[in-house]
Amino acid sequence: MTTDATAPIGATPGDRSGGSAAGGVAVPPPLPSGRRAVLYAVRQLGDGVVGDIAEHVGITASGARQHLDALLAERLVATSEIPRGLGRRGRPRRSYHVTELADALFPKAYGALTNELLGYLADEDGETVDRLFSRRRDTRIANAHDRLRPKRSLKAKVEELAAILDEDGYLATAETIGRGRYRVVEHNCAIATVASRYGQACVSELEFICAVLPDATVERVSHMVRGDRHCAYEITARPNWR
Repeated sequence: MTTDATAPIGATPGDRSGGSAAGGVAVPPPLPSGRRAVLYAVRQLGDGVVGDIAEHVGITASGARQHLDALLAERLVATSEIPRGLGRRGRPRRSYHVTELADALFPKAYGALTNELLGYLADEDGETVDRLFSRRRDTRIANAHDRLRPKRSLKAKVEELAAILDEDGYLATAETIGRGRYRVVEHNCAIATVASRYGQACVSELEFICAVLPDATVERVSHMVRGDRHCAYEITARPNWR
């Protein structure tokens, strides 16, 4: 098998333009400040018409409508028609509400909550925390084996692994760096808050990748916890790979 160094493997696994990876994590686009203010207003109002949204933000109705049209195009808000009273005429009024895709743009404290709960558990029984990370690793290994088993080549397995990691929220990509050598890059750490406190998270991640690619050697060459911009793993086929 002959490959070009640093050639990307296949298409980008996840849809990062506002779509949703199947069963995975949707990543909405970044927003300008004005559009973000309007989106937050829609969330705070629950369901709001243009006039209410404009008043909430402190802009004109025309300005609010322009931002709302852009948010509609990005599928971050949706509309529903407000029934008019009996005998009333004119254009139907519409209210705006936030979509599920936009939820990722609002503040979350999942990492802090997870650390808090793990901290309580560690105070009572530190070994249980280790077992929890091991169970998570083993479950991921079993699920990944089912998806990688039909893949015949190491390249195909690496590509599928990157897709799995991408669906898990790691914004993962894969590339060929030489004959029988590949690199998987996680551009985002989906569990960064937990990983910064519990080293078991990073250990189990490396163990997971090694376990699902038993016919290759895996080396972590970049690590966010150390201050790098991303986590990266170099994967090399073993001499007996067929």
